[in-house]
Amino acid sequence: MYQQLNHTDTTSDSNDAINNVATLKLAIIGARGYPYVYSGYETLVKALAERLPAKGVEITVYCHAHLFPQKPVMVNGIRLVYIPTLPFKSLAQPIHSFLAFWHMVFTNVDVALVLNVSNGPFGIIARLFGKPTMMNVDGLEWLRPKWKGFGGVYFKWAATMATRFMDLLITDADAMQAIYLKEFGARSVVITYGAETSPGADLSYLSDWDLVEREYYLIVGRMIPDNNADILIEGFIQSNSNKKLVIVGDVPYQDWYADKIRSYQDPRLVFTGYVRSPETLASLYKYCYAYLHGHEFGGTNPTLLKAMANGCAIAALDTVFSREVLQNEQFGFYISKSPADCTRWFSWAESHCIDIEAKRAIMHQGITEKYTWETVSELYLYHLKSLAKKK
Repeated sequence: MYQQLNHTDTTSDSNDAINNVATLKLAIIGARGYPYVYSGYETLVKALAERLPAKGVEITVYCHAHLFPQKPVMVNGIRLVYIPTLPFKSLAQPIHSFLAFWHMVFTNVDVALVLNVSNGPFGIIARLFGKPTMMNVDGLEWLRPKWKGFGGVYFKWAATMATRFMDLLITDADAMQAIYLKEFGARSVVITYGAETSPGADLSYLSDWDLVEREYYLIVGRMIPDNNADILIEGFIQSNSNKKLVIVGDVPYQDWYADKIRSYQDPRLVFTGYVRSPETLASLYKYCYAYLHGHEFGGTNPTLLKAMANGCAIAALDTVFSREVLQNEQFGFYISKSPADCTRWFSWAESHCIDIEAKRAIMHQGITEKYTWETVSELYLYHLKSLAKKK
């Protein structure tokens, strides 16, 4: 069960002590940087970094140097430190984080928010220097198809190290909390991601791709195997739909799977690449016939929440994580991991437009308090201050 603050044993006196901590100095390690938005981690960094300073937090974000041609020291009052790394998919993050940890421990930072479970072993560095750490472990990285072989073994080992060396683990879904408890015997605090309706949506933003309101389906996400865009696309190609399928996203490196996705040939497919304009992305969400969610191994997915907040009808891969966010059939339709079942769903959806519209009309009700960025930022702040006080 979701617990708003997960601190029911805390007395009012200790609450006051935590809230009276002087300006909190926070380092964020494990994302690509700020304001670089590419994945769920960067979405979280942006949301926290732009809210917590108003609550008395000084923030330093460690950035991948090669992703930022311009390297300002401050952006929106957030201090940025650029750390070099190798620009390869499997090595970029651990090398970057290893160096960032060593930089961080020699600063006056009070507490570190660590993202990406691959950084679990580096918690020992922070512990040796008395720097408290909170880690958002995200999804089941060791099961993701992109980390086959040694990569999967490393992520499982890194997750084990995270449970030993990080002072507090954050899981973003109740189902993920249960998995960490069962798999590692590790307790964690549940803090989801947030979402809000994107402003500025307008039909005119669809003109670049000749899209018409309710005449296209939408996929948004990285072109990686565990998002299953290939299953969704193949199912659509095999359907008799007269609508289009819009695929938003890419990867910032050369990759066989991304090449496979871009290689599909059908006049109904529209590949937009990255869409960096918030207004354009909001328009793509708002006017689609339905949003398709194929993410498999994460917890609470920011893209799924964004689709809900923007009033999309949603067909999601049938996972415990999707069912938790969509509250089973209340807000979601479900598909299995096969092109044939996707084809069946497209046929059903286009002959049941009243059911699709009914879901669309109530979807915003699914963004309950725990899925708001205000609640998410308050939860992070409470636990960060708790860690700093214990130091």
